[in-house]
Amino acid sequence: MMASAHLVDDLYQGVVPAMLPFFVSERHYSYAAVAGLTLAATMLSSVVQPAFGVWTDRKPRRWLIPAGMTTAALGVGAAGLFPGYAVTWVMVAISGIGIAAFHPSAASAARRAAGDSNRAMSLFALGGNVGFALGTLMATPVLLWLGLRGTALLILPALAMAAVLVKWLAPVLDGPVGARHPSTMPKGRDNWPEFLKLTSVVVVRSIIFFGLSSFLALYFINGLGTSEVVGGAALTVFLASGAVGTLLGGWLADRFGPLVSIRYGFAFCLPAMGGLVLAPNWQVALIFVVLTGVGVFVPFSVFVILGQNYLPNRVGTASGVTVGLAVTVGGLFNPVLGTLADATSLHFVLIVLIGLPALALVLAAFLHDPRTAKRASTQLTNPAAQPDR
Repeated sequence: MMASAHLVDDLYQGVVPAMLPFFVSERHYSYAAVAGLTLAATMLSSVVQPAFGVWTDRKPRRWLIPAGMTTAALGVGAAGLFPGYAVTWVMVAISGIGIAAFHPSAASAARRAAGDSNRAMSLFALGGNVGFALGTLMATPVLLWLGLRGTALLILPALAMAAVLVKWLAPVLDGPVGARHPSTMPKGRDNWPEFLKLTSVVVVRSIIFFGLSSFLALYFINGLGTSEVVGGAALTVFLASGAVGTLLGGWLADRFGPLVSIRYGFAFCLPAMGGLVLAPNWQVALIFVVLTGVGVFVPFSVFVILGQNYLPNRVGTASGVTVGLAVTVGGLFNPVLGTLADATSLHFVLIVLIGLPALALVLAAFLHDPRTAKRASTQLTNPAAQPDR
């Protein structure tokens, strides 16, 4: 249920990029104006997500899950109906705030359903990835058919999913009255130093993701001499491979531990990205795009559950930072990479990006598994709990 809700909510993150060409063609917005809409949709959303996380830590507010999703849909729907740029910007920003309201509470509810299962949490993360991709696929034919007025139709998936959540979310998560499910939420003391170290790893991973997402298609077109179709296909392959990496990361974390999943993912990125840079043609490069996509996404879902374990008393805050703020901070480095590409080449930028998995690997080496530390502390305070040798 939570993976499906995540899919529907993040549809509206994918709808906004699909709307931008129609704003240019129908309303004659400038590229700067369109960039301002992108900023309203993404930057504002991610910055306020930690605030919603702090708010939900004080008292569980599950109503934010359907309410946030519906707000995101209504904002997108209204953006296509009002011609003025200022009103459109506000509507897109409201949609972003709705998405921000959804994620901390939804991640907390997903943790309630998943318990300590990284594989279950990876399914929740995958829902968001699929939703973003489906948003563009769903919106484009509707907008081609009806123009920007068609955004009103895009509200329907959110209304349907919100109705399901209002009726079934509490019974499914908590169990029927009189037979409540036991709590599966993390317990213990908050470990802010470890959480801040994890945040630094999330930021580095985000720089890698945004850099590849922004320049991969352009590298295939301008660096390897392919068509725009092949360049776009390379980006699609990268994101599709990420779906496999997301699920693989959850499986590795459950079998070998979250830190193994994170470190192996970044270690795998090094030869994969090296092969991408050294590939003699686009056919070989596409193979390494698949491998890079898997490696970049392996740590993705593990970050959320590990951050929640570091801050067991502030699960909403941990979710808001790992899902929202840290990702945006990573995206802020994209203009630096763009400037570097203008001054040198896209090939050189990809070479620079290879150093980032190595940096993330070094930072991840200083992380500690909170479950291991908790067991060690229990054995020190209670020698009787130590196993017989």
